[in-house]
Amino acid sequence: MARPKTKEALVVQAEESFSKLFQYIDSMSGAALNTEFDFSNDKSKKEQHWSRDRNLRDVLVHLYEWHQLLLRWEASNMAGKKASFLPEPYNWKTYGQMNIEIWQKHQTTSLDDAKLLVQQSHSAAHELVKKHSEEALFTKQFFDWTGTTTLGSYCVSTMPSHYEWALKKLKAHVKMHALDRS
Repeated sequence: MARPKTKEALVVQAEESFSKLFQYIDSMSGAALNTEFDFSNDKSKKEQHWSRDRNLRDVLVHLYEWHQLLLRWEASNMAGKKASFLPEPYNWKTYGQMNIEIWQKHQTTSLDDAKLLVQQSHSAAHELVKKHSEEALFTKQFFDWTGTTTLGSYCVSTMPSHYEWALKKLKAHVKMHALDRS
């Protein structure tokens, strides 16, 4: 899917990707939902997230927490309080450790709560996109706090790109374990 470059494309793609993700989740069998993720036999899956996320809850709370990063970052900066997207002490070289801490934080979160949290945070992130103009979303350095990129780029990464990542992971889980989807 092409990366959105307009507000309309971002809104549509975020909604479609989120809907597609939840349609897939709703179609997953009990076996798929209750079998722990294990990609250790697939040498092509080397990135940390393949071993970090062990079930659907882990994937959903990851999405939720990244929505929270976007929402807090935008709200703080719009209120005139300069903030980085990633909280201290993290940066783009060390955010993997932040993701592990997110995983640890939510080990007692239930799957039902994770679903509710991500649905609510998706709606809030969607409203964030809708409140900004096309220019504010996709003009480089429109806001000084977005650095050399755009607010829209952060929204794309946090929403549709992340939803596609989650869907890919779920499909790989189902396929790897030959788990029926229904």
